[in-house]
Amino acid sequence: MPTETQPLIDLKSIANDVLTRALKAGATDAEAVVYEGDEFSALVHLGQVETLKESGSRAVGLRVFIGQRTASTSSSDFTSEGITRLVDGAISLARITGKDPFAGLPEAHEFGQLSGNLHLYFDDVNQMPPAERIEIARRTEAAAFAYDTRIQNSRGGDFDTAISHKIMMNSRGFTGEYSRSYCGFSTSPIAQDEKGGMQRNYWFSNARTVTQLENPEEIGREAARRTLQRLGARRVSTQKAPIVFSAEMAQSIIGNIFDASNGDAIYRNASFFSGMLGEQVAGENITVIDDGTLVFDGIGGFGTRPFDGEGLPTRRTVLVERGILKNYVMNTYTARKLNMKSTGNASRGLAGNPGIGAGNFYLEAGTLTPEQIIADIKSGLYVTETMGHGTNLVTGDYSVGASGLWIENGEIAYPVEEITIAGNLKDMYRNIAAIGNDLVFRGASASPTIRIEGMTIAGS
Repeated sequence: MPTETQPLIDLKSIANDVLTRALKAGATDAEAVVYEGDEFSALVHLGQVETLKESGSRAVGLRVFIGQRTASTSSSDFTSEGITRLVDGAISLARITGKDPFAGLPEAHEFGQLSGNLHLYFDDVNQMPPAERIEIARRTEAAAFAYDTRIQNSRGGDFDTAISHKIMMNSRGFTGEYSRSYCGFSTSPIAQDEKGGMQRNYWFSNARTVTQLENPEEIGREAARRTLQRLGARRVSTQKAPIVFSAEMAQSIIGNIFDASNGDAIYRNASFFSGMLGEQVAGENITVIDDGTLVFDGIGGFGTRPFDGEGLPTRRTVLVERGILKNYVMNTYTARKLNMKSTGNASRGLAGNPGIGAGNFYLEAGTLTPEQIIADIKSGLYVTETMGHGTNLVTGDYSVGASGLWIENGEIAYPVEEITIAGNLKDMYRNIAAIGNDLVFRGASASPTIRIEGMTIAGS
């Protein structure tokens, strides 16, 4: 896989060929995306290799416009005949679709990309020998077993890598490309107590380069610790109490702000943020940002890319600033619907129209440690896992199954499970009483620990 400074000439030629043919066939505008990637996955169970997968793929996607009509197709067939079928299919579909006055590529002056190397690709991911990858998975699982005799089984230890190269080209003069790399490993131990009760949890490390991966033994021990703290879980009575969401769980709570700010939901009036620009939607301690440009210590973030799914440069967008809703997130289509400008958040697969996706999305960190947040609670819940998708973005109603740890007099007392937590996001965002200082990006979205007042815990 070439680096960002070593383009794939053959794939670029394919993109150009697809565009040329589409325009000759009658398209008034066209956009081609060519993708190439390799993936590796190993799963070790009880020290033995259980599955080993290695795969590569190449594909091309085409979006065509005939006036205000649009259609898209994709194919993994790069032969001349395959490209002909791809183009003919897209043109035929476009001719029979209805007109949409908001359809079309962005204006030529809007295209662009971030300059310089964003450090999204590291070749060491590709160069690490498979035997070494398998050994890391084995060490991680073994460390979990060695941590405590109550861990006698696991769902295995795994190691995954992925590298990809993407080229985008359109009929309005934009050409862009970038490569990305990923590597990561995890383990998921199973613990059993003296009564036969069983619990499972996991932990992981991931990065763009193997030099940033954490120690396998430390990851295995952390997975074991998280699993053991679930043993002996019980239910609690139905009540209203402060709820602390661990950093991992707070991600989904804060992630609903992105979904509620999604231009597609806004113009459909399918969000409780509709018509709320400039209004207070959260407490003054809440600032939420989407930033597709972040580079951490010389390494691009998981949500960083030089341009979005339409060829617009990625950027930093403040969605909520000190509780005030400042921006919606949009691609070109939704921006036209709302008579606004795209925020560079178009996301694009090979086929279909662009959607709206986040860059590096996060809640700004506070100053308290998670321990300080817990220490301030007389009686409440620390959530470590949620189950189900109980969020209604139209009304803001929120209700999910949960498990975690009960807090008594500022200390963790015992594990709890089989409960439901409920509230309304409109109230929850205003009632975030404390924000942790533990903001760590283990993916494209992140949040520190948060404490929310006034939610209902439904138990026994």
